[in-house]
Amino acid sequence: MPRTDTAPTGTVVPARLRWWTELPLILLVYACYSAGRLLVKGNESTAVDHGLTILRFEKDLWLNAEHPLNRLFTREPWIGIPADFWYASLHYLVTPAILIWLFRSRAVRYRAARTWLMTSTFIGLIGFTLLPTCPPRLLDPGHGFVDTMAQYSSYGWWGGQASAPRGLGSMTNQYAAMPSLHVGWSLWCGVMLWRYGGTRTTKVLGVAYPLITTIVVMGTANHYFLDAVAGAAVMGLGLLLAPHIMRNADRAKVWVTVRITARVASGSTRSRGAGTSIVSGGCQTAPRERIPRQRESVFGPGAGSGPGPEPGAASADAGDGAAAAAR
Repeated sequence: MPRTDTAPTGTVVPARLRWWTELPLILLVYACYSAGRLLVKGNESTAVDHGLTILRFEKDLWLNAEHPLNRLFTREPWIGIPADFWYASLHYLVTPAILIWLFRSRAVRYRAARTWLMTSTFIGLIGFTLLPTCPPRLLDPGHGFVDTMAQYSSYGWWGGQASAPRGLGSMTNQYAAMPSLHVGWSLWCGVMLWRYGGTRTTKVLGVAYPLITTIVVMGTANHYFLDAVAGAAVMGLGLLLAPHIMRNADRAKVWVTVRITARVASGSTRSRGAGTSIVSGGCQTAPRERIPRQRESVFGPGAGSGPGPEPGAASADAGDGAAAAAR
């Protein structure tokens, strides 16, 4: 049978990824995500205008599910408190856990899944930058929303300002509501569980997790319904772009590898050339003579001048004479 493990010229044979190269990459993406939220906070009045525009648009389309959910979460602590824990923690726990699971048990699928997640996250950062949006919980109370994170803050580690740990709420970008990466990341987790879980339980979790997250982000007044829709759209765009990004990354790897190999080969050639002794062009060395001017030491000065046998013959005769003398 013909071999199937060879790759065409100019392509890279996929190698097993290592955790010590993956972990810094993931931390870099998360650092960019956090820095983007911190550095691009947006203008407050502009963010409020964007939030009110989304709210009016939803009401015109009869899509305003945030108000009834928020009233339910505010009125029923047994729903609101777990929802706040869900919002404040699970996207930091479930997403890395599924990445690790894929890396360990679904290594062939891991790279594509990781690229999809990271690409979508960067697209979300662009959305935070271009469209700062005030979440419902930060609107004027007259719009009918209650910040459940503040209402139940005594039950968790978060403060009244955001889902960040107490005292760090002011260091986060609270106007990064559009798109909702809580929903986007939960959708990615759901797809991974559905496709690669292999059991009915994981398929149920794959459906339930993004649906419950969508309800939670609206009921806690952290996102509008359209924020959730935008989060799903960002994941869809990331899914489309991920194959192109991987192909370009492979081409860049080939280009770098070829350049490095050429440099190493060129350096080795120069090194070998520097170690080879070169006899000066001014020296005259006859055939069978390994040392320049060897004939003068054997026949005396001027042995090569005047009529007589060819230099090669003289050298041969000298060798014959030496052999006879030895006998």
